[in-house]
Amino acid sequence: MGQLADKTALVTGASTGIGLAAAECFVAEGANVYITGRRTQELESAAQTLGDRAIPIQNDVSDLDDLDRLFGRIADDGNRLDILFANAGGGEAGQPLDALTAEAFDHTFGINVRGTVFTVQKALPLLNSGGSIVLTGSSSARRGVAGFGVYSATKAALRQFSRVWAAELAPRGLRVNIVVPGSTDTPGLRGLAENPSHAKAMLEGMASGIPLGRTGEPAEIANAVLFLASDQSSFITGSELFVDGGEVQVYP
Repeated sequence: MGQLADKTALVTGASTGIGLAAAECFVAEGANVYITGRRTQELESAAQTLGDRAIPIQNDVSDLDDLDRLFGRIADDGNRLDILFANAGGGEAGQPLDALTAEAFDHTFGINVRGTVFTVQKALPLLNSGGSIVLTGSSSARRGVAGFGVYSATKAALRQFSRVWAAELAPRGLRVNIVVPGSTDTPGLRGLAENPSHAKAMLEGMASGIPLGRTGEPAEIANAVLFLASDQSSFITGSELFVDGGEVQVYP
């Protein structure tokens, strides 16, 4: 029997990277896992990797009607949720203030903040007492990195939401925490490189600013998410768990 036996989880943004790795952890520990993503082909591939206990639902968290369909499907299946990992998000590099467009601003806030806020809100009727909500933050929220103003601001906003929700949802027996990955070798991070041939050099440059001397792996972040989702963290809420190789704490 795994840590999550007989539990039901939802992982948004689970087609690749950290979301997929977390879903793999949850399945390995006995959970049934709904996974979502915007790209159908990648989502179906992730579901095949995860096996029979994964239920894929194509979904865009920035579309509130789509969110209603997602939670309607879970309810129609007769299921409730014990774990919500609100992981879906994204951002672009190279958006300094003087080049920022309203469209880019709205897009990033629409996915990372609006999408996360209403994912959590719409999940509330299905969440069981004793359940765990985990959000994906970013170490960039603690630093002033040129060109990342909008992205880092969205992640800072989620940190504050996690504190407030921890207070609001404690009477319901729900815990809310945020996992803070540092630079992690995911398709999304590699996509920030100017072209695929530059990705390795980009990751090596990031590694030079990390005390452990390397970037993280999705499975390492997933292990932290599993801890926050499981009963091992039953007395933890409103917290940040940094999984960044020491970057923020050692080199602030």
